[in-house]
Amino acid sequence: MEPDLEELNSELYEHHRIAVDKGQSPLRIDKYLQLHLQAVSRTKIQAAASAGCIFVNDKAVKSNYKVRPCDIISVMLPEPPRELEIEPEPIPLNIVYEDDDRLVVDTPAGLVVHPGHGNWDGTLLNGLLYHLQQAGEAGHAAAEPFLVHRIDKDTSGLLLVAKNELSQAGLAKQFFVHSIERKYLALVWGDFGEDSGTITGNIGRDMRDRRIMAVYPDDPLLPEEQQRGKHAVTHWRVVERFGYVTLVECVLETGRTHQIRAHMRHIGHPLFNDAPYGGDRILKGTTFSRYRQFVENCFALMPRQALHARILGFVHPNSGAMLHFESPLPPDFQSVIDKWRAYASA
Repeated sequence: MEPDLEELNSELYEHHRIAVDKGQSPLRIDKYLQLHLQAVSRTKIQAAASAGCIFVNDKAVKSNYKVRPCDIISVMLPEPPRELEIEPEPIPLNIVYEDDDRLVVDTPAGLVVHPGHGNWDGTLLNGLLYHLQQAGEAGHAAAEPFLVHRIDKDTSGLLLVAKNELSQAGLAKQFFVHSIERKYLALVWGDFGEDSGTITGNIGRDMRDRRIMAVYPDDPLLPEEQQRGKHAVTHWRVVERFGYVTLVECVLETGRTHQIRAHMRHIGHPLFNDAPYGGDRILKGTTFSRYRQFVENCFALMPRQALHARILGFVHPNSGAMLHFESPLPPDFQSVIDKWRAYASA
């Protein structure tokens, strides 16, 4: 079953839609796309086709398909073309799984994933490039890291990375057919009346503060181009209640920027110590100095949002087996949980 083409509009990927001219002569689609997509290599196009990420008239095609007049081409390319050369750097990494085409890394909070404004070096990709070059065999071109998804700088946990464009495209498609398993642990303000629930709402840039995301109505009657934000779904369940805060597990059905952080704030439960989303102040509980000091001590123990990518699973394309990885809570997160557990039981 082919993925819904609307799912190709993830913020993690570059999506192109091209209407072929009426006078177009037959031409292989990889050559046609190379002519029409700037700064995209034929290798990346062929990898996308091999992974089933190029569609003509809503049907997946291979790279030897010949375009015809009036064809409608949809293309999903994982990770837009890099705008800068990434330099290898010897950065300590916790790689929990690795094979010839992919790896899983357990990232600490504070490590930027990709070079960008204000963070041109010292990122996860710099460290991965160094690791792959060191592991490369003499006389062979070293593998390169290609992101399949991202996590925020101050979120800890598991990240899946491809070593080549074909692997990247294949793993990217698993996100669209929902064979990727992603579960997060989040400590949020407030208690819940239910044990589980689902949050649905479009996510887009906040109109008042472009640094964060906001939730907008998801109107199924409106065409996509008229919607504000992009469709997003988060499933949650309570793991442990501490009265004024709650530990919840979040399962992502879609992968939007700041999805859990924006959705949780939207339903009145900002993440604990998530400053941009208002979670860095006392939102529940008394104003007594003893309680205030307790919360401030927790903030000091974990000076970031309380979000951890705990579980990651994917189907290995060669064996067909489901690979499952679990990351323990990092010390800062675990310390805060222990403090709240003790406070709630006192």
